[in-house]
Amino acid sequence: MKIKHSSIASAAAVALLLLSGAAQAGDSGDSGDSDDSDDSGGHGRHGGLCSNATLKGPFGFIGHGEILGLIADGTLHPYAAPVILDDVALVTFDGTGGFTRTDFGVIGGLPKGGQTTFNPNQKGTYRVNSDCTGTMKIVYEAGRAVPAGVETDLNIVVAADGTLIESVVYRAVTASGASADLMAKCPPTCEQGVQESFEGKKVLVYGFH
Repeated sequence: MKIKHSSIASAAAVALLLLSGAAQAGDSGDSGDSDDSDDSGGHGRHGGLCSNATLKGPFGFIGHGEILGLIADGTLHPYAAPVILDDVALVTFDGTGGFTRTDFGVIGGLPKGGQTTFNPNQKGTYRVNSDCTGTMKIVYEAGRAVPAGVETDLNIVVAADGTLIESVVYRAVTASGASADLMAKCPPTCEQGVQESFEGKKVLVYGFH
C-alpha cells in the first residue's frame, strides 16, 4: 500500500511539473503576441508614439533668448552687442502639418517693429516624427511688426502626452542688418546667429481641446 501511494504521489508531481511547463510556455507566447499587437497598432517599441496628428489645436508659447549677429560662410559675425528677445505666442496646429501663429515680442527692450499688439500675420509647417522629435518652420507674411519673408526654424520635442512642446531655434532668417565688423550685411547675408528656446503648452480651458 505504501508503494502504491508513493507511485500515485510521484505521478501527480510529474503531472504538475508538466502543467507548469505548459503554462509557462503559454505565457511566453502570449507576451510575444502582445508585443506584435502593440507594434502593429503603432504604440509598441517599434511602432512609434507620435505623428503630425499628435499636435492639434492651440498651444501657448513663451520664448526667450539672444540675437547674436549675422552668419556668413558658416561663421558668426557678432552685432555690436547681443540683443535680448522675449516672446509670447498662440500657435494653432491643424493636425496635418500646418499651423497659424500670432505673437507679441520685445527685442532689446522695445516691441518688435514698434507694434504693441499681437501680430497675426504668421503661418508655418511642422513635422512630428514617430519618436516625438520634429521641426517647426515659422514664416512671417506682410505685417508692420516683422517684414515679410522673415523665418524661424526650430527643432522640437513633444512631451507630456502631446501637451508640451520644447524647442530650440536652429536657423533664423532676417530682412536687414549688419555685423559690427561689417563683414556680414543683410541683404545679401540674411541668416542670423541666435540662441533662443521656446516652450509651448496645450490650451485645455476656455473651450479649447
